[in-house]
Amino acid sequence: MPVKKRQSDSEPCKKNKKERLGEPAVINSDLRDDAVQRGVRDAWQEKESYSKGPVHLDCQPFPHCQITDFLQSESFVDGLQAELLQLNFNSKSNDLYKFQQSDDLKERREHHISQIRYVLLCHDDELEGRRVAFILYLVPLWEMNDGGTLDLFSTDEHCQPVSVVKSLLPRWNSLVFFEVSPVSFHQVAEVVSEEKCRLSLSGWFHGPSLPRPSRYIEPSAPRSPHIPRDETMLFEWVNEMYLDPRYQARVQQEFEDSSEICLPSFLQEEKLREVRSALQSSGIQWSRRGPPNKRSYGCTDIQSTASVVKECWELLSSEPFFILLANLTGLSLHYLCSNEEDGDGEENSQAAGSRSGVSPTNTNTDKGPPTFVGELRRWAHGDYTLLHDSVKREYALDLQLHMGCSGTSLFTDPHSLLTVYPEDNSLALVYRDKDTLKFIKHINNSSSSHTAAFYDFSFTYYEQ
Repeated sequence: MPVKKRQSDSEPCKKNKKERLGEPAVINSDLRDDAVQRGVRDAWQEKESYSKGPVHLDCQPFPHCQITDFLQSESFVDGLQAELLQLNFNSKSNDLYKFQQSDDLKERREHHISQIRYVLLCHDDELEGRRVAFILYLVPLWEMNDGGTLDLFSTDEHCQPVSVVKSLLPRWNSLVFFEVSPVSFHQVAEVVSEEKCRLSLSGWFHGPSLPRPSRYIEPSAPRSPHIPRDETMLFEWVNEMYLDPRYQARVQQEFEDSSEICLPSFLQEEKLREVRSALQSSGIQWSRRGPPNKRSYGCTDIQSTASVVKECWELLSSEPFFILLANLTGLSLHYLCSNEEDGDGEENSQAAGSRSGVSPTNTNTDKGPPTFVGELRRWAHGDYTLLHDSVKREYALDLQLHMGCSGTSLFTDPHSLLTVYPEDNSLALVYRDKDTLKFIKHINNSSSSHTAAFYDFSFTYYEQ
């Protein structure tokens, strides 16, 4: 639910002296009990559980604590909520998140905001590193089906997140804090309620950072050269329009101008129906591809799929298809379609001279062969990919063949170079340079309402 500004905050609200001396922020009296404070401190240090009164501390999957009725005065909490809702909220969106956020509260002068700032925030001018994160919830009555839970992840032997093992439900006037560490992976689940506002105040306590293990480098997917197949496969699968050398030349010109193109109705209708039906059948076993700090979607072993799905995979990895891509893009994806300026063009003429624009032959080349990496993916509500530092940056041609989209769209960040809108039976081609990264935006509840799931063959091709 969007948060609307209810009063201009271009300058701090002017309060008279009486208002500035209003009700102070006082925490729950139970939290001021010496025995409770010792119990929390000892349990935190020993990585044990502790529960007493409003305090509930657990150390699995990492140390975290939830305190209900955190502030003693309900009227103060009401006043704090009212002041926060009067602020300007800026939309924040990228591959990792989408929410509305106010500016830093440290300069605010409103009574309730300034009071709570003195309670929750510490001075960090001379300290580095986030040690403890906190969230104060100011939400209405909240239920699990509203979404917006704080999800905590377990981790593997490489300190990589595995799965959500605990979800904390936002509650009015409750405080959650947790240790910031190499294994404190967490997320805020999508808010699916259209009527409720998940208002919270969050920040960090700062101090010397904890030691961190060496960054885990995920093994790269193995690359393969094209597989030998007869060019008749193209005539059986691909829309004949894209096999016309004159049309290929027009596509190549457009691709060279923009480094991307979308080719609708790419597969022949009969083949499309067969593959789509096989993908939607219950016979395919989809597994979750992670880790969640990099990606989350369904994938499958291509060898376990129906024969028509394997044939589609073979099409995209075949030598004739490499030549077709070279003719459509001008990239060096086959020796017959070299774009080197010092060549005599004879081989290019041979490649474009046949009815399909491809004529694979056996010959040797001094250069290494072009290669590819491919994956068949299933997309549903909650799936996404994220940008991450460990990805290898290099020139490559990305291909996505979408199926069963039913109008669903994937959006990239508004400031990115390109947004790809998947359409059923549409072949998207994008050429990436070393400075370009890609991700698929989180598929939210409104997008997934169009269809339960959709699919894509995702391939990346590397030139010779």
